[in-house]
Amino acid sequence: MSGMEWTSIIGIGLVGMITAVLLRQYKPEYATLVSLAVGILIISMLCTQLFPVFEQMKQILDQAGLSAGYIGILVKSLGVCYLTQLASDACRDQGETAIGSKIELAGKITVLALGLPLFGKLLEIVNKLIMG
Repeated sequence: MSGMEWTSIIGIGLVGMITAVLLRQYKPEYATLVSLAVGILIISMLCTQLFPVFEQMKQILDQAGLSAGYIGILVKSLGVCYLTQLASDACRDQGETAIGSKIELAGKITVLALGLPLFGKLLEIVNKLIMG
């Protein structure tokens, strides 16, 4: 990530935070929308930076002789993590910490379910190594 992109993200975050704080005094429902919109914008900016990382991971998996489908699992898991954090933070901003915690739990269970094929493949590799 270049310095310009990083400073843009910081600038967007700070402007969004100031806007949300000012709106919270008069129209709290708009402050939540601003917070969500800024969060989505920042996450989308960060996602574009992940494409080279995923390309390198694909090359590593190809060299290891593993299916590129495992990258799909990683991408889905990462998306679940980002969206879960965004939703949980929005709930906490509104004082709904219990709902935010339940959203986080749902995200963790979803990532666990998505990762089961990877765990199965890992056990298969370990079994091959042990058995020779």
